Order: sequence, then C-alpha cells, then structure tokens
Amino acid sequence: MYYFLAFSGLNTRIHIVAEWMAYLQENQEILRGWIQYNMILYLQRRNPSVPGISDKLYPPQERKLEKVKKYWKLLSGISPIHEIYGDHILESDNISIDHFVPWSYVAHDEFWNLHPTTRSINSSKSNHLPDWEIYFPRFAELEHHSYQMIWKYDAVQQEFRKCAKEHLNNPEIEHRLYRQGLSEDEFIGQLREVIYPIYLSAETCGFSSWEYTP
Repeated sequence: MYYFLAFSGLNTRIHIVAEWMAYLQENQEILRGWIQYNMILYLQRRNPSVPGISDKLYPPQERKLEKVKKYWKLLSGISPIHEIYGDHILESDNISIDHFVPWSYVAHDEFWNLHPTTRSINSSKSNHLPDWEIYFPRFAELEHHSYQMIWKYDAVQQEFRKCAKEHLNNPEIEHRLYRQGLSEDEFIGQLREVIYPIYLSAETCGFSSWEYTP
C-alpha cells in the first residue's frame, strides 16, 4: 500500500501506491467514519464515567433551546421568576437557558437540567459547576415552582409538552419528576436523586465549583 522514502522525524516521507491512493480518495468518507467510530469506542472504554463522548468530539452545530426559553417566558409572564444565582427577577427579553450541570459534561439538553438565568450570568458561569450547597436548594425550588405551574395552567402544560418531546428522552425520569400529585418534598427528593450522581461525576472529572459574584 505504501513505503517509506525517508526517515526524518516529522519530515518522514512515504509513497502511496497509485491504486491505493485512488481507493483512499474514493472512500475517504467511509474510512473517516470508521476511524471516528473506533476513536469514540477507544475513549469511551477508558472514560466510562464520562457521558456523551461522541457529542463532545463532534458537537452539534446548533443546540435548539427555543421551546424551553418560550416555556420560561410564559411562566415569567404569569408570575415573577427569580433566577437562582443572583436572585434577579427575569425579564422576558433577557432570559438565557443554563445547564445546571454544564453541557460540556452531560452533552444533552434534558429539561430537568435546564433553568433560566440572565445572559451575563450564564456567560460568567460558563462550564463551571454551581456550588451544590448554595444553588441546588434554589434550583430545586424553581423547578418545583415550574412543576406546580404545569398542573395549574393548561397553557403551561401545553408548552411543557412541546418541550418534553425534544427535551425529555427518558420516560422513567419523566414519570418520576413530572407525574401529577407530587408533594414538594417528593419532587425535590426525586430531582436530587436524578441530578446529584451526575453532579458528583462531573466534579470527579475536574469540573470546578463556581459561585456568582456581582
């Protein structure tokens, strides 16, 4: 298939046989896919606690969170929404959707990990983990408020269902968190059970703790 013309470190030269060169050029997309697939398998075997390696290596060109943003805008129009980091009342024209556990770790846009904040705070938080002791209670309170609104207002439930089609991909978690009739303690307990192991795993992988400073 090929042979070396010269050995000289990074300047080493090889010669590829013409017939093989034509084959490689003709099938480069297939070969590239095979290489990428095996690289993902290699990395996943050696990093079993890290989710979504394929999405991290080849992230989507566009992440669509407009339905989630529309949902929180609807809630903010019904009653004031305080974002969890700076306790600011959110204005509908300054809502940014944050991943409580960073997307760069979870590599998904699941509804239970998303919440509204301001654009500037979201930018400041970046890929850090919010301090659990400070922010999880606030996050859980906000998520429970959202849960209550789902079952109180038909319009909110309709927007939630639109979000669920794209942002709730595990039926078991959807049933645990969003079935009707949960008390506040039950809802927060279920949310903690879902998100805390992921939070700990991200922390173990080196994601640093973050606290908002105005």
